[in-house]
Amino acid sequence: MKSFIDVLITLSAASLIIVVLLQNQGSGLGEAYGGGGNSYRSKRGVERSLFVVTIILGVVFVGSLIARLVLA
Repeated sequence: MKSFIDVLITLSAASLIIVVLLQNQGSGLGEAYGGGGNSYRSKRGVERSLFVVTIILGVVFVGSLIARLVLA
């Protein structure tokens, strides 16, 4: 069971990194300090799908870490 959780942690972490890197937010360091006057907009299509997958992978990752701590 521990080895399954270890594999789940590794796969979810790698997938989470890839999905986060695929997101194109366009928020560089300059926009963090007031540059760029983009208005808020709703997520559509692939952008929304990546957002939902990111949340799911984050929950799976944290859940598997907690399960690993409980089983340790």
